[in-house]
Amino acid sequence: QVQLVESGGGLVQAGGSLRLSCAASGGTFSNYAMGWFRQAPGKEREFVAAVTRSGHNTDYADSVKGRFTISRDNAKNTQYLQMNGLKPKDTAIYYCAAASGLWVNRQTVSAYDYWGQGTHVTVPS
Repeated sequence: QVQLVESGGGLVQAGGSLRLSCAASGGTFSNYAMGWFRQAPGKEREFVAAVTRSGHNTDYADSVKGRFTISRDNAKNTQYLQMNGLKPKDTAIYYCAAASGLWVNRQTVSAYDYWGQGTHVTVPS
C-alpha cells in the first residue's frame, strides 16, 4: 500500500505564499502520476493540479493557473505544491493523491488510488 503524508499547511495573509509537501512511501513513487485536490467546508473536493510520472507535464485548474506550481522529486519520493498570490477562496483542506489511471482522467477523483490525510490552508479575508 502507498502512504501519503502532507505537510506545510498553515495560515497566511492574502497575497502570501506557502509550499505544501507530500511524502510518499510503501510503493514505487515513479509509477504514479501525482495530484493535489482541495475541499472547502460544505463543498465538493475539487482538482487543483497534477503532474505526470516523469514530472515532464503538468495540469492546473483554471482557478489556480498562474499562481500555483506543482512539482515532484522522484529521488526523494516527494511532490510539492508552491502556492503564490493566495486568496481567501483558496482556504481549504489540501489533499495529496497518487494515480495509476489514465492521464486524461487526471482532474477526476476516481483516477486516484491513494490519498493523504490532508493539510489545512487558511487565508483570512
